[in-house]
Amino acid sequence: MTISLMFEIAMLVSSVCGVLVAAWLLWRAGKQGDLQALAGFAIMMAIWCFGHVALFQGYERVGIYIILANPLMPTFFLHFAICFVNSGPAKEEMLDRLHQAVPWFYTTSSVVVLQSWWMGAGDAISTLDTRLFFIFTEAGTWNLAYTVLIGILAHGVLLFGWYRHTGNRKRSILAMFGVGAWGLLLATSFVFPSFGISWFPYPMLLLPTYLLLLVYGVVRYQILSVNAFANRALLWVAMMLVILCLIAVISVVSGRVGLQALASVPSWQLWLYSLLMLMMSALIYQPLNRLISRVIYPGAVLNETVLETWSSQLKEAQDWPQLISIGERLLTSQVRQNIKITLENDQEEKKSGNNKNELSLRVFRTESAWHFSLVGWEDASPGMRLTADVFASLFSTSCGLLDRSLALAAAERKRLDEQHLVELGGLSAAMAHELRNPLNIIAMAAYDAPPETRQHIQTQLQRADRLVSDMLVYSGGLSLQISRTPLHALVMNVLAQAQLGAIKYEVLIDKSLELDVDPQRLQQVFINLIDNAVAFLRNQKDAKLSIDASVEKNQVIIQVHNNGPEIEPSLQEDTLFQPFITKRAGGSGLGLAIVRRIVDAHGGRIRHRSDTNWPVTFEIVLPQRKEEHDAK
Repeated sequence: MTISLMFEIAMLVSSVCGVLVAAWLLWRAGKQGDLQALAGFAIMMAIWCFGHVALFQGYERVGIYIILANPLMPTFFLHFAICFVNSGPAKEEMLDRLHQAVPWFYTTSSVVVLQSWWMGAGDAISTLDTRLFFIFTEAGTWNLAYTVLIGILAHGVLLFGWYRHTGNRKRSILAMFGVGAWGLLLATSFVFPSFGISWFPYPMLLLPTYLLLLVYGVVRYQILSVNAFANRALLWVAMMLVILCLIAVISVVSGRVGLQALASVPSWQLWLYSLLMLMMSALIYQPLNRLISRVIYPGAVLNETVLETWSSQLKEAQDWPQLISIGERLLTSQVRQNIKITLENDQEEKKSGNNKNELSLRVFRTESAWHFSLVGWEDASPGMRLTADVFASLFSTSCGLLDRSLALAAAERKRLDEQHLVELGGLSAAMAHELRNPLNIIAMAAYDAPPETRQHIQTQLQRADRLVSDMLVYSGGLSLQISRTPLHALVMNVLAQAQLGAIKYEVLIDKSLELDVDPQRLQQVFINLIDNAVAFLRNQKDAKLSIDASVEKNQVIIQVHNNGPEIEPSLQEDTLFQPFITKRAGGSGLGLAIVRRIVDAHGGRIRHRSDTNWPVTFEIVLPQRKEEHDAK
């Protein structure tokens, strides 16, 4: 094989690689202007290399015209450099102006190419084996000078970006400079014949490596699949080099021991050589694989054992805080950096005061499934990002499993609660029947007692009867008869029947305010809240009671205030509305529990608030418009 044929093959391989790389970049680029410009550079390099092939095949005029279009190559690279650098901390008005001038650069380059064609800036000479090779004429000086000038400008933009950028983008620019030096070394030999240097352009035989290394240096921190490809490619290159070295050693040894060419050697020797190569390959495969994995994915050690450990420990979580704690511990231990995991209920990213350099994993739920995003991992190594990507996928799956598990547990608790209420309702009805018969007998027997004794007995009988009624309301089925109800009139009716005594009250409710509720049930809510307040205000000076209401987003917010003693901190929100919890003398402990049950049946909520200007405030939130329904 002659050196010219090797050169032709190298140019043809470079051309094919350029087309494939350009197609792949355009497929992955989307709307990324930098990758689109890099794809244009790859296409131009493919066309330029094909021009040399055309010359070698005798198409002199076509080959010269194609090679003289070389100013377009650095123009595409300049376009790429401007787009790649002009972002983040390196974004400058100067670069914006250069970006706006990109069409003028393309126009000027096209004019230089047309002028070179018109003035005959290129020619062809014969090589040692009569193959044609391109040279510049005197008229081609401007073409060469302009090409070099645009290349210097492009690398100047990259130098500015290297100075201003940090992290992975800065490392990518540094890699591009290294690859650029390699490309300059290869391409310099292209002009040897033009300057009368008779040395054949041997470095151009390695030109296919330049484009691949350049693309890898640009996208290795952006596209993870590039690193996977480089992992496999570098492994097989290393294996082929080792096998070639082994064959060379065997050839030298066989020559010294008097062995003939491989075609004439005995069969057992060929088997021996093959066996040695296979054994050597088997021995060095795993060490080389681990070494190359460390180079491509530094710090990434993922295997079935690690994944099984992650899966088993994440399944142990019983609630969300425990799942987050386990996830942070596992991922922190794997990447050896502090990792924060946040759970969100929607896709909108929430602003936080976290340090931009802090690594975190954001997991959020949509209507269909759980998803994740990596926050702050732009400057992490490809290996760390691979680890985080795999772990985040597994963690999202665990979130879905825990979500379904908690939903099933909640449904089971609701079923048991409903069953318990049915049983309690039947028991309460039976107890009410059995208790009211002796209570009626006691009331009739007390008729002939002295007035003071009869009054005392009647008071206790009323208390017992109310306790029985409250038990029936709380434990029985709760049916709602929804109707349009004026709130102000309902509250005033309750206050008119309440035994307020010296307690002052005010009602700050718009008389036109109406809402869809069961008036009897809502009246019971206000009776319980007002009676509860009166019990604590009766013997207090300057006792006050206030009820107000407002409308927000089709919801009515009702607040019942009083200036009685503050509720003890030990009675937390959940405890306060539990049955049989009371600090009221003679109370049944069911008043607030009944209130919450009625409010819940209306699709609303009730809570105690201590952040108003009143010592005690109960806030009720009800939908203003609601369809009629039955709540059990």
